[in-house]
Amino acid sequence: MSEGLLDPETMIFPVELLDHEQVEWQRVRRTRYLIHQHLSYEYPGPIYDLNQRLMVLPPKQHGDQHLVDYHLSVSSTNYEISCCDDDFGNRVIDLVIPSVERTIAFDANILVERNAKNDKPYYVSADWLMDPRLLEPSALTQPDEALERMAATLRADGAQGLLLAQRINEWTYRALNYAHDVTDIRTTAAQALALGCGVCQDYAHIMLTLCRLCGLPARYVSGHMLGEGGTHAWVEVLLPVAEEPDVALVVPFDPTHGR
Repeated sequence: MSEGLLDPETMIFPVELLDHEQVEWQRVRRTRYLIHQHLSYEYPGPIYDLNQRLMVLPPKQHGDQHLVDYHLSVSSTNYEISCCDDDFGNRVIDLVIPSVERTIAFDANILVERNAKNDKPYYVSADWLMDPRLLEPSALTQPDEALERMAATLRADGAQGLLLAQRINEWTYRALNYAHDVTDIRTTAAQALALGCGVCQDYAHIMLTLCRLCGLPARYVSGHMLGEGGTHAWVEVLLPVAEEPDVALVVPFDPTHGR
């Protein structure tokens, strides 16, 4: 069974997909991206009253990116579905499945569009600048003494705002070596820094920790990169705008790649 408007059989798969490495991106004014996510779960035996929450859909509008359509398929024929938007604009899908024999699978096809005409600064309400979720440490971004010392060093000369965020991003990029199978979803920023290696989520957690120690509101972003199969993590830093006190400027950083 499926949910959503986009029918993959009639709308997605007949479309000619391009090799992104062959595209002259500087000449592109408008483009659409097809994202396919497949999730499957296998259990040792029958389970009952399965409650599954999926967060696979981006906000309707995020900067210059617009959600065009989506299609969600569920391998089960018997389930209840409900949808809502969270505080960040993400579409949250909750499913209640009475029983699963051994396996269940979910497939999401998502179509998003980016338009160069909309390539303008991305602003949100200035209320986000004071949101404790962007300023206070989470379970995975609790600082240790090493991170506290580094935050003090990075801001020692009085750097603030965008300059400070850029400095944190560059330092985080140099602080780790990218390596799989060393960390996992429970690894904290402090642990990853001590190890000296990790994956994109570890880079993001370290940058988030340093930003928040320096008083910069920052949030974790999960998305996709062209040419990569899995999800990718990066950071958005929110900065005040002197000329427009009612809004905050959202600036993305990818500490994994130092950009």
